Amino acid sequence: MNLNKPLGCVIEGSLNDGLQVRLEPDVSVEDMRVGKFLVVQGVRSRFFCLLTDVSLGTSSPRIIANPPNIDDFFLREVLAGGDTYGILEIAPMLMFTPSDTDNENPSLNETLLASLPMETDLQLLPVKTIPTHFSQVFEATERDFRSVFGWEDEPLRRNFSIGQPLDMDVPVCIDLDRFVERSNGVFGKSGTGKSFLTRLLISGIIRKEAGVNLMFDMHSEYGWEAVSEGKNFNVVKGLRQLFPGQVEIYTLDPDSTKRRGVSFAQELYLSYDQIEIEDIRLIGQELGLSEASLDNANILYSEFGNSWIVQLLNMSNEDIKIFCQEKQGHTGSIMALQRKLLRLDTLKYMRNVCPFNYIDQILQSLAAGKHVVVEFGSQSNMLSYMLATNMITRRIHKEYVRKSEQFLQTKNPGDRPRQLVITIEEAHRFLDASVVGQTIFGTIAREMRKYFVTLLIVDQRPSGIDHEIMSQVGTRITCLLNDEKDIEAIFTGVSGAGGLRSILAKLDSKQQALILGHAVPMPVVVRTRPYDQQFYREISDPDWGTMSDQELFTAAEAAKADLGF
Repeated sequence: MNLNKPLGCVIEGSLNDGLQVRLEPDVSVEDMRVGKFLVVQGVRSRFFCLLTDVSLGTSSPRIIANPPNIDDFFLREVLAGGDTYGILEIAPMLMFTPSDTDNENPSLNETLLASLPMETDLQLLPVKTIPTHFSQVFEATERDFRSVFGWEDEPLRRNFSIGQPLDMDVPVCIDLDRFVERSNGVFGKSGTGKSFLTRLLISGIIRKEAGVNLMFDMHSEYGWEAVSEGKNFNVVKGLRQLFPGQVEIYTLDPDSTKRRGVSFAQELYLSYDQIEIEDIRLIGQELGLSEASLDNANILYSEFGNSWIVQLLNMSNEDIKIFCQEKQGHTGSIMALQRKLLRLDTLKYMRNVCPFNYIDQILQSLAAGKHVVVEFGSQSNMLSYMLATNMITRRIHKEYVRKSEQFLQTKNPGDRPRQLVITIEEAHRFLDASVVGQTIFGTIAREMRKYFVTLLIVDQRPSGIDHEIMSQVGTRITCLLNDEKDIEAIFTGVSGAGGLRSILAKLDSKQQALILGHAVPMPVVVRTRPYDQQFYREISDPDWGTMSDQELFTAAEAAKADLGF
């Protein structure tokens, strides 16, 4: 397609509902795909737009009432482009208006953007008006993409290529500095590639040093290696293989981790005295606890402090009756609480008391700039995942609050905590409206970057996440969703989302995503970057990118020894 040739012209529209474009006679409507990036050249401004819908138009209802015979090629050619034509619905997203001096010369205005050097940083503004009738519409060029989304090698910005437009070979970048400063989400139904997208994003954060990552790896697929989807069995590299000196793996199930051939992971254990009432409330539904049992847990905590669970599990029925008489507890509720909490004894990583503080060790790793993957192995059931994730995150967040307050007091750059991104899967379990008030994740999502901690939530059911939390999600990277409630949830707090809904519903099931929010200047549909050998070479450190798996393993063992593990 000739990029300098107009596709059509604006015939009508409004700021709220978007613009209608009539295609030129020689432009096929079949070449126009929803999600395409288009540019409208107005009299004074240049508008960057997203194609949201495609339709057919006719000059007279009689043509529809009496269509030409399918064999009458001549009549169909006569009608095409004149009496029958294609119509595009486009949504203006950004605009660039040259200075008043430039506007005095209309011919200069029309060619100003094309004459600017590639590294020019244009002042793109939100759309406050619309172009005039019959303004010409063009397909976006590589220069247009650069002016809007930047380039990965820009020296002053941490840009990361997340993919390419559907019909062009040019990178679409997200600003990682803006990405990590707010909580973000990766959404899509099962099998659409959410895990691969998450690995892409985390790899970019590591490579560009935009922050440190704490990943709660429910299915053990981020640390060392994972099985790729498809008919043929294939494995892809994990973060530790790409960045051996920068990623550490902790495991809550050492036996499972060793069975997968990962011998250098560090063991991680938690103890009953680290569990608080909020942790039990979060898993109350998984344990089948009633509100009465949770209320009585507060009585036990008031009496025994941090050792309340150990004390409860060691009580006999007679001890519970005596305790309830003295402390005005409810015997049946406390017995039920004891019975339900016995399930925690089945968790391999739980101990009565831990002689070593593993969470402090994770904090030391994060403070040193290391990225941490916590694997669950066989302990990946929802009870285990929710309990461990909430316990660890709550203590890490508490320490980050302390460090942040110290930094605000001293104003010393050396006291500033490293920006932390916490990745959780099955996020709706933690952020459901019924429990979000009791989870540390709800607190983090609301605080945004106040204490230098944000979330990367990965979920296939965004409708299960509290609406208030969804409105705080800064950047949303969304693969295919079919459920109307899930699609509605994605656009919570997004103005002018009508056209974007149709785009989201028409994505392919693989390697396509709609990106919108804080880290990109405007919504864009991309063909996501492949997670393959070429990506390994481009993203990993030069010394690691060309190594075989065995060489990587040997080097990782050496790095482990250097760190004293």
